[in-house]
Amino acid sequence: MQERKNKTSDSQKKAVKKYLSKFVDVKIRVTAEDREQIQSHAIMMGESMASFIKRAISETMDRDRPK
Repeated sequence: MQERKNKTSDSQKKAVKKYLSKFVDVKIRVTAEDREQIQSHAIMMGESMASFIKRAISETMDRDRPK
């Protein structure tokens, strides 16, 4: 069986770099147990963990805004 090599073209690398330049990383520390709970909940909701966390932040910020 021939081994498949994953080569990324220069144009693909450039496109990914341009796309990622629009974002910043935000890191949080959670215990392994909390991570499992967050991930399980996100899966139950049909979301990725990142999507769930962004939604949770957005909804909390909306709720915390003065009315």
